[in-house]
Amino acid sequence: MKPRVLYPGLLVLSATFLACSQKPLQTDPLDGLPRLKPYRAARASSFDPTGGNDDGNWGRPIQPGETRELATLSGPGAISHIWFTIASNESYHLKKLVLRMYWDGETEPSVEAPMGDFFGLGHGEYHHFASLPIAVGTEAALNCYWRMPFRRSARITVTNEGEQAVRALYYQIDWQRLDRWDSELGYFHAQYRQAAPCQRVTWREGEKEINLRGEKNYVFLEAQGSGHYVGVVLSVRLNEDGWWGEGDDMIFVDGDSLPTLNGTGSEDYFCGAWGFGKPFSYAFFGCPVNQQEQGTQHRKGAKWSVYRFHILDPIPFRRSIRVTMEHGHANDRADDWYSVAFWYQKEPHAPFPKLPPVEERLPRAQD
Repeated sequence: MKPRVLYPGLLVLSATFLACSQKPLQTDPLDGLPRLKPYRAARASSFDPTGGNDDGNWGRPIQPGETRELATLSGPGAISHIWFTIASNESYHLKKLVLRMYWDGETEPSVEAPMGDFFGLGHGEYHHFASLPIAVGTEAALNCYWRMPFRRSARITVTNEGEQAVRALYYQIDWQRLDRWDSELGYFHAQYRQAAPCQRVTWREGEKEINLRGEKNYVFLEAQGSGHYVGVVLSVRLNEDGWWGEGDDMIFVDGDSLPTLNGTGSEDYFCGAWGFGKPFSYAFFGCPVNQQEQGTQHRKGAKWSVYRFHILDPIPFRRSIRVTMEHGHANDRADDWYSVAFWYQKEPHAPFPKLPPVEERLPRAQD
């Protein structure tokens, strides 16, 4: 009997697989629903605890410079879904709010990124798309389905680095109280990086452009320890006319000096082809921002957003991993890149690069 596929061209993972089970992969999540669940459902949210349904007052403002603790959870457990929506009139508040997550009492976060970039909105503007682990619904509904297990505790905070108060941050954090901890589980991590602009490599006329070891590549992720890389969201703003996506992905695992995995082009890594064509979003890959319909996708100032999630094909590492990509052929372009990489690993993790100041995270005005 052939497996059922719910939507043409879209392979949907079973709930069993998403829970990190070793059971065979299914293509229909409904098949796993009859199996009784070995956990208790729980939620942390901005609901009105008085019973008055006055959620507007309980989604309290976040003042400039304030850090709001959204949830402190006791394990063992696993976060299964996060929903946010933000009431703010400040421009680029998606770049100015910083999301952080801490596991098992650690003092340095395992997740640190501007709110928008974490949800694939790296230009600081809302747009709609649907992937398996993250999705943005109508009217600025931010959804995350990355599974985030923790053994002893979890803490989630949001810091307002803007100049205006957030009128309200509404949230629901759904999680599961587990009966026991599985020592084979890795902890969820997400790391923000940017280059505004990328540093161009200038090649002399007639010189052969060769890049074997990726020293000048844009770096999505550098991690040490044992784990597996599961994907990235990338936003690009063009600083000159032309095609930004000719660079190869180069992924170095466990200290390899040459790429362990070497790709054939940026649009190929993000599972598109021939410059992507029209905007699209699928379960594991997409290009939801693409100005082809306006005919300006290759003009200076054009915006692009792409994502690739290694849900079915995670990339394991035992000691280290370095995930990079050329910015243009052999790094010959100087566009603005903003990214968040996602992975699982055993703790402790290596220190993250210092988060750029808020004024450096904002999209630059074009000449």
